Amino acid sequence: MDFIRYAERAAALVNADLPDEEALREHLADRSWLHRSVVGADVDSVRTFQDELRPVFEASDVDDVALVVSSLNDLLAEHPVTPMISDHDPDNLHMHVANQAASVAELLVGEALMGLANLVCDLGATRLGICSEPRCDHVFVDTSPNQSRRYCSDRCSSRANVAAFRARRRAEQVGDDPAAGRAEAATR
Repeated sequence: MDFIRYAERAAALVNADLPDEEALREHLADRSWLHRSVVGADVDSVRTFQDELRPVFEASDVDDVALVVSSLNDLLAEHPVTPMISDHDPDNLHMHVANQAASVAELLVGEALMGLANLVCDLGATRLGICSEPRCDHVFVDTSPNQSRRYCSDRCSSRANVAAFRARRRAEQVGDDPAAGRAEAATR
């Protein structure tokens, strides 16, 4: 099992807009073998799970280790994982987080919980976050060596950096022109 990938998929799951079965299939674009198994109940279950999982990222974002751990433990108790050894390739035996009878929702929930639980145990409970770009509320997993990630994507990072640059430029321009500085102060 690739727990980092499962944790990153958990973040992608929380961020996904899943109004219907087709949207869930699109979310699973790289896993086409699951498409035919998606049913309406999976959408409902996954949407409920999204709401249950987001507080874990929020707690981690504010460094509330106890809440991250208790929330994950509660979710693990509510959604038991039934791993199995997969032998579809006898030369490459490996673990799956759900048996073949599991629904798509059960598989996604199991992967998310096992990925996040292992990430928290291996890297720490403060490795999950909420994007710092003011117009974004997506969650992310921080696997950086120095735990420095602040944005969900390069796009949000660039948007924030451009906004900060423009704000500095405006401040410099106001600072260089005393009349503009007084005019700006008068408009506040």
